Amino acid sequence: MASSPLTGVIIGAGHRAVLYASHALHHPEELTIVGVADPDEVRRRATAERFQIPAERCYRTAEELAAVPKFADVAINGTMDRHHVPTSLPLLEAGYDILLEKPIAPSREELLRLLAKVRETGRKLCIGHVLRYAPFYVAVRERIAAGEIGDVLSLHTHEMVSYHHMAMGFVRGKWNRSETETTVLMAKCCHDLDLIAWMKSGIAPTQVASFGSLTFFTEEHAPAGSGSRCLLDCAIEPDCDYSARKHYLEQNLWGTYIWHELEHLGTPTLEQRIESLKTDNPYGRCVWRCDNNQVDKQSVMVQFSDGSVATHDLTGGTARPCRHIHVRGTAGELEGTMEDGRFVIRHIDARKGHEYTEVPVDLNVSMDMHGGGDMRLVQDFVRVVRGEQPSISSTDILDSVYGHLIGYAANEAMEGRQVVNIAAV
Repeated sequence: MASSPLTGVIIGAGHRAVLYASHALHHPEELTIVGVADPDEVRRRATAERFQIPAERCYRTAEELAAVPKFADVAINGTMDRHHVPTSLPLLEAGYDILLEKPIAPSREELLRLLAKVRETGRKLCIGHVLRYAPFYVAVRERIAAGEIGDVLSLHTHEMVSYHHMAMGFVRGKWNRSETETTVLMAKCCHDLDLIAWMKSGIAPTQVASFGSLTFFTEEHAPAGSGSRCLLDCAIEPDCDYSARKHYLEQNLWGTYIWHELEHLGTPTLEQRIESLKTDNPYGRCVWRCDNNQVDKQSVMVQFSDGSVATHDLTGGTARPCRHIHVRGTAGELEGTMEDGRFVIRHIDARKGHEYTEVPVDLNVSMDMHGGGDMRLVQDFVRVVRGEQPSISSTDILDSVYGHLIGYAANEAMEGRQVVNIAAV
């Protein structure tokens, strides 16, 4: 007998939560959206219309929704980073299981607070670590778990954030200051740190060192002739790689974020968008004259309790966005790039005339958002809540803590120029 669909509410009707919730539109037999909480009336109304949510189930805040008698099984929490824990606590107390967008929390203290509440209430809470569900990383994890390269001795991951993504999110945009939401490492690379911890199969990280800085996206690097706003007073805009005109008008990149303040207009005209970029839209600013303080590159080094090590590099402003991984084990190594949908497994071959063997593994990888992992995450969350067997990728908070602890320690190490010990949880 088929199970009834889960009922869910959306907390924070932004891009990520609505994307996860759209699983209900494609698989109504698994999930139905019955409520929404968002302080923005335009988004609240648009979300209610999209999912056919009645007016009496639309709320301004998570606290308002949690205060009424529980009317759904799960909550999809896509609020901004610093609101993750404050909004999740009352939902857990009200009896909701939660799918929480990453990062879990901006600090170790808040993460532990949330973890304690999960244990106290016995509710299920999964994290939006969608890269665990990308076919590329699932295949990598399965090969490691099968022992094809032996025990892991070292890992190196590298995330290259494209020039237009870096400019949108961490220079001009709402993640451009570490104290406002969270650091770029936690906002952008908690995926990668989680992957490192996941590949280590629950072995605890013990020490972290890190180096990084903001070098390029500063006023000192502003080219001669540049202005304060691309469409207002910039003489070099036609030739600039970071032109707001090129990114947001001609290529229409990141529209969900760029035109948020114009949502009340419905579909803004070209003239309205140009005027916005000329005046008060933060995305119209020169990338070298913003109030950003996020680092534009950072390296993280990790020691694990079994003596193995890992390194993660974040590089912002690259031409091509991609994620690379190289894992060395006691019996071989694995190396590949997610966007290529391909990795290789190498083994030593000491025979005369040989050096090593190399076996390519080509995957039929979806190039959907996050390598095709988004909807697989939601499907697995549904299984977890139903009490069914989760996949190898399951992002239960109890199995998702180590990557975040690495991130917190890395930022502390970078700021204090010291090696930081990670206390056991």
